Amino acid sequence: MSKVFYDNIIRTKGMKSERVEMTVDIYESADTVRDHDLKTDINTQQPPQHTGSGCVMMRRYRSVTVCLVLLCVLLLTAVIVLCVLINTNNQQCHNKKLTEERDQLLTNISNLTKERDQLLTKYTNITKERDQLLTNNHSKEIELQNLLMFCFHFDVCVSKKFIITSRRKFLIKHLHEQDKWIYNQSSFYFISSENKSWSESRIYCRERGADLIIINNKEEQDFVKNAGIKQIWIGLSDSDEEDRWKWVDNSTLTSSFWGPGEPNGGTRENCVESYPSEWNDINCNTALKWICEKNILK
Repeated sequence: MSKVFYDNIIRTKGMKSERVEMTVDIYESADTVRDHDLKTDINTQQPPQHTGSGCVMMRRYRSVTVCLVLLCVLLLTAVIVLCVLINTNNQQCHNKKLTEERDQLLTNISNLTKERDQLLTKYTNITKERDQLLTNNHSKEIELQNLLMFCFHFDVCVSKKFIITSRRKFLIKHLHEQDKWIYNQSSFYFISSENKSWSESRIYCRERGADLIIINNKEEQDFVKNAGIKQIWIGLSDSDEEDRWKWVDNSTLTSSFWGPGEPNGGTRENCVESYPSEWNDINCNTALKWICEKNILK
């Protein structure tokens, strides 16, 4: 073989030797790293042997404990503050409600005070009117006395009974005219401004010493007509006995002013209204105005 050939063989073997050596180095390096990691794991699993590491762990434990205590204190403080706020809010609401109730009571007291003042004013006015009426009555009595003295002086008045009767009529007439009663033909009449049934109207009259009007003649019927009320109760009914019409004083009907075809209501219509110049029977529960009559000769 030539020299060149041997040189190539030697070079090839040298390269193979180098590759083998590199491979061996790599495996050795890997084993070294594995041994180092294994030792590190073993050292990690073993408890610390040095006093400095224990002190660090104790300081960390204390720090965590202090933090937990501080958190508990902060939480407790927050709860207390929240309770105080809720209690304060409730107290404010309660105070607001009490203030509103106080204001309402003050308003009611103010209204009552105004009503009291109005009542006192009305009472004062009524007292003045009463005093004025008493003064007027006194003046009327003086006039009556003067009139009676005039009668006696000229022998016009012939009896004491006439004097007493005249004075009584005069005073009754004057007093009733002050109470919205109308004087006509020796009787006083009260014309209502509200509506009631026939029975309720009669109760109203009787409570005032009167009764529903009894129409005895055309003059009284014209008086009712001139009252200017279209429908008005009069004191006539057949409630006790059908078709037997009687006045409220139990006197039997003698003269009447029935309208054409009246009465025609049968058992359903037992009371009488003036409409306005004629009579008509109607249901007693109908709400109408009424006229009370009081005879001063009784």
